[in-house]
Amino acid sequence: MKKQLYVLILLLLAIQVQAQHQDHILWYKAPAKDWNEALPVGNGRMGAMVYGDWNKETIQLNEESLWAGTKTEADADAASKMPEIQRLLLEGNIAQAAKLSEKYLRSDPLRIRSNQSFGQFQIQFLNNSIPSKQIGNYKRSLDLQTGIAAVQYDIDGVQYKREVFISAPDNALVMRLSASKPGRLTFRFAYEREQDATAFPSGAKELTIQGQIADLPMHEGGDTGLHMKFGGLVRGINKGGTMVTNANSFFVEGADEVLFYFTAATDYNFAKLDYDRNIDPLVRCKEILANVEGLSFENAKLRHVQDHQKMFDRVVFNMGEVSGLPTNERLERVKAGEVDASLISLYFQYGRYLLMGSSRKPGVLPANLQGVWNQDMNAAWSSDFHTNINIQMNYWPAEVANLSETVLPFSNFITALRKPGRVTAAKTYNSAGWTMNHLTDAFGRTAIADGVGWGTFPIAASWLVLHQWDHYLFTKDKEYLKKEAYPSMKEAADFILDYLVEDKNGYLVTAPSNSPENKYRMADGQTFMLTYGATMDTQIINELLDACLQAGKVVGETAEFTKRLKTVKSKLPPIKISARYNTIQEWIEDYEEVEPGHRHISHLFGLYPGKTITEDQKDIFEAAKRTIERRRFYNENAGNRMGSYTGWSRAWMINFYARLLDGEEAGANVQLLLEKTTLNNLFNTHPPFQIDGNFGGTAGIAEMLIQSHNQEVHLLPALPASWNTGEIKGLRARDGLTIDLKWSDGQLISAILYADENKEVRVRYKDKVKKVKVSRSKPLVLKSLKS
Repeated sequence: MKKQLYVLILLLLAIQVQAQHQDHILWYKAPAKDWNEALPVGNGRMGAMVYGDWNKETIQLNEESLWAGTKTEADADAASKMPEIQRLLLEGNIAQAAKLSEKYLRSDPLRIRSNQSFGQFQIQFLNNSIPSKQIGNYKRSLDLQTGIAAVQYDIDGVQYKREVFISAPDNALVMRLSASKPGRLTFRFAYEREQDATAFPSGAKELTIQGQIADLPMHEGGDTGLHMKFGGLVRGINKGGTMVTNANSFFVEGADEVLFYFTAATDYNFAKLDYDRNIDPLVRCKEILANVEGLSFENAKLRHVQDHQKMFDRVVFNMGEVSGLPTNERLERVKAGEVDASLISLYFQYGRYLLMGSSRKPGVLPANLQGVWNQDMNAAWSSDFHTNINIQMNYWPAEVANLSETVLPFSNFITALRKPGRVTAAKTYNSAGWTMNHLTDAFGRTAIADGVGWGTFPIAASWLVLHQWDHYLFTKDKEYLKKEAYPSMKEAADFILDYLVEDKNGYLVTAPSNSPENKYRMADGQTFMLTYGATMDTQIINELLDACLQAGKVVGETAEFTKRLKTVKSKLPPIKISARYNTIQEWIEDYEEVEPGHRHISHLFGLYPGKTITEDQKDIFEAAKRTIERRRFYNENAGNRMGSYTGWSRAWMINFYARLLDGEEAGANVQLLLEKTTLNNLFNTHPPFQIDGNFGGTAGIAEMLIQSHNQEVHLLPALPASWNTGEIKGLRARDGLTIDLKWSDGQLISAILYADENKEVRVRYKDKVKKVKVSRSKPLVLKSLKS
């Protein structure tokens, strides 16, 4: 026991030393007023939001797989009608094509149901009548480096403290309540959920939670009835005083310290993308908590912190002086126009923390629209997996921010979607391979959803598999490429090769499709979403075919398939510049835009996250700049609520400007992300809260500091003047590289390159490029790239 405590003390001392060198704590002087101010903890499978009130604590709970709805075969049987729909689109008879599509492409059911909150714990303390003015030294905090949310305060000379974390190694939420004097903890701890669940004692110090989602009729919402089952166990341990259970609650009186362990489960079976009545959620919970039987809080904390820091500590980021102000006050100053460079580095690390908390083992599903933190039974956009940018944006920072393993739940999910995606490809689109559309859920929906105009996005699978390819580029894991990535990529390419049709100019184009969520206006005034040959489609397909050609060299693809890929690639339409506005055309025809400042800027996929629009193509590169200016003009100068007004769209702007090598505009958009769409707990908001804004912002900050998409490592490519001095350690670059950077007065001071394997690397800083050799056994220190 002494040895374990000694190890814990050394670990905490190491944390304190590290804490002096980077801003890594969110903290506040008051409890959260609502969910949007609460602080998140998570382990990839479960999430919780901690409010921190001294008299009535609320801890809202999530389990990743708790979804309303059922697995359904919703695919429209439209294969026989697809040639006619395509013909009409290519002939310019959009109205008739749309009419036919509305009749034959609508899936049944048309909509999905929602990811749901697991419920919440309510802790009512004896001191509920004490006014706030008698509460001293209150502090609510989240330490990103330990993954622990804490609350502490004084009442009548007694210091009270609560610590909450969700352990990945122990797969459980752990909470300790303590007081500086014995016998001062008296409270009721209750589980509540507004529907479909009950809690009851299963022992003197144990509560069992049991539930089953009852789906009621909903407009175009699918089957009704009793569906997914779920359960949970809460075990309490008290030192001093008494603890009893009754109904849905623990009652604690006169305790010195109280510890709770909680875990949750459902009968979801990822292998089936469905619930499975052979799975008993409560048996799962008992198995999990059996592993923590007799585990002390100190040891649970030690195991959690060590595991958490193995991932979090890979990147250290210092920029600007760490402020002594609470996080919300710092954010208020930023909203008033102040630049807080250290808050930017904190925001970056917060994005890494959130990705760790919503996408890693023991979880099996990827991060959804809210990561793994959702307070609602019927969430905005069902808190689903949107595949027309949002889930992809969730993973933009994963590789560069040195959290490669967070991609694996996403990659596994992509692989699992291939099976239902084959049905969609054949039954709806009359094509081979696999595909899906603009959203999915835990049940693996790949059919068109929400409506034909919104939902027809058969290019989604091609975009998703590019993340698997990028995972290989960063890790160089050939086994992963051969067994998981390339099979998904090739089958997505099979769909494309079969789905493309030849237009009047001899180009191979998609039909039908859309440019996500945007509309165009025809010469006769009619507006449509459905189209053919959208610019984004072509850019994604171009990158997919390129990726398959490169991967084919590694896995030994046949000459026949390689030739076919090259032939199709040569017949894709080029990127066009609009004669109207000298911008990149969003559609294959130079249509007028219905919303010139639309939040989706899909026709710049090739700039970011794609790799095909570069400064080597000067006319396209400049047209990309004008495209962004036009989008933003209609929002910021004309006063319209349009381009980049949502959190995630603003985050995309940061990445665009980073790729355009415009540090000042990239930095300005980081400021706007904080000013306009960041909540007090640093969650980003659409509104409402969507986590992709956080992840997109994190990716954008990284992209300003390092780029590796263009066969070279570009150091500090978009550094704004306001980020004058700083250092970052542990960023990843493609080709298995890890890089440390240090800069001062806006100039690079040093760069250290670490390589997974011996290699030659092109390194660029400003206008200077040099080839260097990096050894696996010895890092390369560069100090000669200063301009």
